[in-house]
Amino acid sequence: MYEFWEQRYREEGYAYGEKPNNLFQQFIDNRLPGKILLPAEGEGRNAVYAALKGWDVDAYDYSEKAVENALDFASQHNASINYNHGSHSDLSHYEQRYDAVALIYAHVPNEMRREFHQSLCALIKPEGYFVMEAFTPEQLENTSGGPPDINMLYQLEQVKVDFECEFDFELLEEVEEELDEGKYHVGKANFIRMIAKKR
Repeated sequence: MYEFWEQRYREEGYAYGEKPNNLFQQFIDNRLPGKILLPAEGEGRNAVYAALKGWDVDAYDYSEKAVENALDFASQHNASINYNHGSHSDLSHYEQRYDAVALIYAHVPNEMRREFHQSLCALIKPEGYFVMEAFTPEQLENTSGGPPDINMLYQLEQVKVDFECEFDFELLEEVEEELDEGKYHVGKANFIRMIAKKR
């Protein structure tokens, strides 16, 4: 998978566009700035948007080319982000308490999903937020991106169980909408949206 992402991010243009994800933009626009962590942030579209809105941004991706592109994108927009090359196994390096964590199409295999989410939850302050958008199994019928493996796709009830013990849901829904994010998220898509507040 490493070579897949390296190749994708070597292509001309930004794979998922330059604009932030709609859910992420909505969240950022309606909260006072704080400190946010963006795992698997790709080429930095969400990180740069948050930074320009006054957020203190930490982000990482395990593609070296993604990190390079993200830092270049930030430089173009005079945005300051702390962007590292790393993977989900490096979460122990992130000891600060965050006002928010956002996972935007950052999928892991279902056998790892709950543990991964819990590791991120532990980094969030009380009354902080977890924001997520992720494809559902119905996405396999579409041509608008996402993992081709059903084991990497999330169901609403699974996500609810992952968070309901510690969080109150401000938004939790399964939707079918048109995506328009760069060249790899275009067309009809089935996905989950979540904004949850830690108790």
